Amino acid sequence: MAGRTLFDKIWDRHVITDLGDGFALLHIDRNLVHDLSGARALGEVEEKGYRLAHPELTFATPDHAVSTLPGRTSETFAPGHKLLVPLRRRARDLGVRLFDLGQDGHGIVHIIGPELGLSLPGLTIVCGDSHTCTHGGLGALAFGIGSSELVHVLATQTLVQRRPKRMRIDFDGSLMPGVTPKDMILHLIGTIGTAGGTGFAVEYAGAAIRALPLEGRFTICNLSIEMGAKMGMIAPDDHTYQYIEGRDFAPKGAAFDAAVAHWRTLPSDDDAGFDAEHRIDMATVSPQITWGTSPEHVIAVDSVVPDPAAAPDENRRAAWKAALDYQGLEPGRPIEGTRVNWVFIGSCTNSRISDLRAAAQIVRGRKKAAHVTAWVVPGSERVKKQAEAEGLDRVFAAAGFDWREPGCSMCLASNGETVPPLQRSVSTSNRNFVGRQGPRSRTHLASPAMAAAAAIQGSITDVRKM
Repeated sequence: MAGRTLFDKIWDRHVITDLGDGFALLHIDRNLVHDLSGARALGEVEEKGYRLAHPELTFATPDHAVSTLPGRTSETFAPGHKLLVPLRRRARDLGVRLFDLGQDGHGIVHIIGPELGLSLPGLTIVCGDSHTCTHGGLGALAFGIGSSELVHVLATQTLVQRRPKRMRIDFDGSLMPGVTPKDMILHLIGTIGTAGGTGFAVEYAGAAIRALPLEGRFTICNLSIEMGAKMGMIAPDDHTYQYIEGRDFAPKGAAFDAAVAHWRTLPSDDDAGFDAEHRIDMATVSPQITWGTSPEHVIAVDSVVPDPAAAPDENRRAAWKAALDYQGLEPGRPIEGTRVNWVFIGSCTNSRISDLRAAAQIVRGRKKAAHVTAWVVPGSERVKKQAEAEGLDRVFAAAGFDWREPGCSMCLASNGETVPPLQRSVSTSNRNFVGRQGPRSRTHLASPAMAAAAAIQGSITDVRKM
């Protein structure tokens, strides 16, 4: 029998019925809901008179539409309050565990899943959010779903899915100074494009991946959707098991030992075949910064803004020109030194404790530029408390940064927290689309260290110089 991939092993264990033509009915192990898609889906379940098939497998948290203003309540942002009130009631009535504002366990849905031990290797995990692929960092088969699919999972704990092709991406070598997991995945997207992973479940492998702690792996998998892949995965290993052990919902005692024994069978077999493979030489990866309005519009920070005349085809030539016009950049000029107005450190991509430590290391003993507004938004209540115990909040405050409450915040600006029109932001989030951080706002994606450096210098800066 031919070797099987990590994806194949998890998929095959969850097939209830093979529907033919590549489709299968899958059992879903975890269903995560938030205040946007989740509140609506629970309402539809209620309106149609359904019962949740397994309410104990669904977990809810408000994150997208909540204010992150210090001292906030659910009423601070009124439109978000209108979503949270029914989410609370429906969760209570339907038997769903809700991690509410201010409670231990609350936070961005893709931060708290692994943090609480809800997300585990070998599980199928869904959420009405495209960045559910984040949870693949510990060896889960995790992916975002639409609203009708979400209702189907709530009512049946199953989902019809088409089996994707398999892709492996090897990151060979080790990280160079100043390079982070965010730089790795941005470089990859810039190399293969935002459609490079379409139709694939992507497994990240190689020496550089194996050396990453779990929080870095989550960042890698988080941006899988930005290159078109619905699923991104990293095989579990000893780092994974150490990360999971002792977490709230993780197996305990003998059950944990038995789980680890199973998890050790999940990595792809040596002779497993993939439909496509790519290799990235880490010696070629520098700190990255996006210049345009797509995650594939990315360059090394010491490079110049691309010229549309050099685009490989007419469509991209037009796209590059439109992006430069929107961003207010000139081709051929160094991107380093571009003046910025806002810095946002947060989101499900980069708001974990390791991200805040990396930013604080750059900030410590320095002051932000006077013309820059800089926010730090922890990904969860536990991240916030850990950071405060380490004094990171005081480091940021001393440098003039705002220390906020947990939530999605300025990543997608659905809670009223926006970058003003025509102002330029360096953000640790995952999307730099037109208007993503507010109408006519200009976004540059970067790592936490790069974002912190931009806040201090007041412009896009090569963090290696600091």
